[in-house]
Amino acid sequence: MMQAATQQLYSNLLRLVPDDADPTDEALERRDRGAVSLEQVLWFVAVGVSVAVVAAILWTQIIDTANETDNIDQPVAP
Repeated sequence: MMQAATQQLYSNLLRLVPDDADPTDEALERRDRGAVSLEQVLWFVAVGVSVAVVAAILWTQIIDTANETDNIDQPVAP
């Protein structure tokens, strides 16, 4: 999912400036780069929610495993 979002963002960024554009061209600086589409916003929201859900699942499993294990040896100084 992250790779798809990254590829989408990268391809959109590549379309903003033509290959033969002069970076010092004043017209290039004044050009409107366009707005973010609703589809792009929804993709980024979906990626964020997916990451949050996976992190919550992993964190819950870590906490459950830590709570089940009662016989953890505490380190002591010699």
